[in-house]
Amino acid sequence: MKIVYIGTYPPRECGIGIFTQNLYQSMVTKPGFSEEGREHQSVEGFVVAMSDHDLDYNYPEEVKAIIRQEHQRDYLKAVKFINLSGADVCILEHEFGIFGGQNGMYILPMLHRLEIPLIVTLHTILEKPSYNEKAVLEQICRMAYKVVVMSHKAVEFLTTIYEVDKDKIALIEHGVPEIQFDQKQSKKELKLEKKKFLLTFGIISRNKGIETVIKALPKVIEKHPEVVYMVLGKTHPNVLHHSGEEYRNYLHLLVKNLNLRDHVIFLNEFIAQNELFKYLSASDLYITPYLNEAQITSGTLSYAVGVGSAVISTPYWHATELLDEGRGRLFNFNDSEQLSGILMELLDDPKALKEIRKKARDYGKTITWSKSGDKYVALAKEVSAASPHVLSPEDTLIDPLLLPPFSLDHIKRLTDDTGIIQHAKFGIPNLKEGYCLDDNARALLMVLMDYKQTKDKQALALAPIYLSYIHYMQNEDGTFRNFLSFSRQFLDEVGSEDSFGRTIWALGYLLGNAPNDAYYQTGKLVFFDAAPNFEKLQSIRAIANTMLGISYYLKANPGDDSMSERLRNLAWKLVRHYEANSSEDWKWFEALLAYDNGMLPLALLNAAEILNEDRITEVALESMNFLTSVTLKDGYLSIIGNENWYEKEGERSLFAQQPIDALAMILMYQQAFHLTKNKEYLTKLFSCFMWFLGENDLRMSLFDFETKGCCDGFESYGVNRNQGAESSLAYLISYLIVLQAFEEFEEKDFIPESLRKVVK
Repeated sequence: MKIVYIGTYPPRECGIGIFTQNLYQSMVTKPGFSEEGREHQSVEGFVVAMSDHDLDYNYPEEVKAIIRQEHQRDYLKAVKFINLSGADVCILEHEFGIFGGQNGMYILPMLHRLEIPLIVTLHTILEKPSYNEKAVLEQICRMAYKVVVMSHKAVEFLTTIYEVDKDKIALIEHGVPEIQFDQKQSKKELKLEKKKFLLTFGIISRNKGIETVIKALPKVIEKHPEVVYMVLGKTHPNVLHHSGEEYRNYLHLLVKNLNLRDHVIFLNEFIAQNELFKYLSASDLYITPYLNEAQITSGTLSYAVGVGSAVISTPYWHATELLDEGRGRLFNFNDSEQLSGILMELLDDPKALKEIRKKARDYGKTITWSKSGDKYVALAKEVSAASPHVLSPEDTLIDPLLLPPFSLDHIKRLTDDTGIIQHAKFGIPNLKEGYCLDDNARALLMVLMDYKQTKDKQALALAPIYLSYIHYMQNEDGTFRNFLSFSRQFLDEVGSEDSFGRTIWALGYLLGNAPNDAYYQTGKLVFFDAAPNFEKLQSIRAIANTMLGISYYLKANPGDDSMSERLRNLAWKLVRHYEANSSEDWKWFEALLAYDNGMLPLALLNAAEILNEDRITEVALESMNFLTSVTLKDGYLSIIGNENWYEKEGERSLFAQQPIDALAMILMYQQAFHLTKNKEYLTKLFSCFMWFLGENDLRMSLFDFETKGCCDGFESYGVNRNQGAESSLAYLISYLIVLQAFEEFEEKDFIPESLRKVVK
């Protein structure tokens, strides 16, 4: 069996790195024979090391690949290497701070592309995570075959806060190296044989609470002047980066003010493991004075118990478990008085001290790395032996039970009596940005679709607001202004061609699906006042959106030959663009893939249905298939990011991905199914919708279950949590199309019987 380990790794100075190295060394074995003479299977392995701040480390030979923390493409290169390495299982060491992007999001696309089973060890599990922290950890746990934690509290948090199935969780306690030193000999070597030696070690930062111990010492030293307290460890690199040695300087000043210079030693080093265990063995008392309970795992505490130290600790989560049954003593957070009392009590009672050490040492024998390594090996073998589930076509269907309920809450929040506010700060309308024509057109389209499908009176009540905005923004020549301030001041004379096209799309849908005559007559007036501008359009996306509006109109009014001719002229404009830019390996309308790409094949697919011209149909299908090959090649939608777009013979941009592109793809596949009756397109439609709910490059949901809005997209750092009108409307329109698609599946007997009752 071959295992790949992902985590930090020595010589990088990091507790997770030491853990990864110990785990690797405890699991990887050479072929050999058991004591009974039977041949046993070897465990091979290699390490993918996380590197920080672009630093170069002299890694040992087992490190076969390196990921620079903030370099997104390193993650994708590493997963390709892993998939080709012959590894059977991947073990990931997870801690938010060691992966790049917002809350470590960069690890998600890598894990999504992993072709072997995943085991993840969680070193931090937050009781009160932020929205993104929770989302990241939930996604990792979904992708993992097994999730390893090191305490019962961690199991409780995963099941109750993160909704992880308990059967997926394995509890394997933090391993302890089997390194033992004689206390007397260690004290002698460290020149501490005449001292009562108190120790705290680890990465230093303010939440460690070291000042609590220092403040407790004066009373203790009055009674036991032989006491020496050592703080062993370097300052946390993130603390150094932002605050320098401010905390350490504060501790030095505190020592000076309390006249403790002869009793407190600061050893500002990250020492080797053997040397560390010598200090641990020499200690009379080991102290972890952390300032709050939110510590689910502590490697330093495990080490101290493992060597049989007498431990005094504040009652953080891991300490309350590990020091149970007399294996240590607890004192209240930030309580120097109580700590003083416990220290003097134990220093006065060698018998009690000895008993604590014995209980700790006995327990430590059960959590050695050899035992923890065996448990990980057994887990890896279980995971490796599991048969992977191969998706069938039916598995790609969305289960309606898993979809969030359809809700207009966020749209109503963004809408006032003028129209829909175009932007939001998180889920709150950003009034400073005012209104735009594009979003009010999309909003009109969405509420009309909603009312047609559900007869929702809330949707119908919103429609005249958006329609009146469109009417208000129309110029005398039929063009439209786009932007309006919150104080209702025009901000432009003529809007973009794209905003014009999207407005015609919405008006055309209104003319084909009007809920009453008053709305129809208003829409018809605005639509036909704009019509003289249709054939003046130059932007191919404006042309495509306008073609959609004309197509909706013609499906309800097929006898309008003049409008049919306009549709034909616009369609052939797109065809000519295609013929001027396409080649054998680039079947597209431009020399680049930019934004809203699916709208171009979609417009021709609609025109093909009405005009029935072979060349238009041919170009529509060729361009759609090309776009599919670029964006759905890995089985999920990977939108062309508008950070740099995708130039012919260039490198595609992964960020920033936006919801309107997902909507365009969904509309495109819906129309392709209508035209061809090929159910494959409905399957692709469902896959594209799942982009909103986490089937994407970052494995993050854009839908906000709290606000009922949709986030604005993916940036290089992670999710853009602002929830403007464009993104939320794109999500809701896509949702409504999915509901239509279920009806299509049912009508054509494509949908499994198990889902039919749910759909109804």
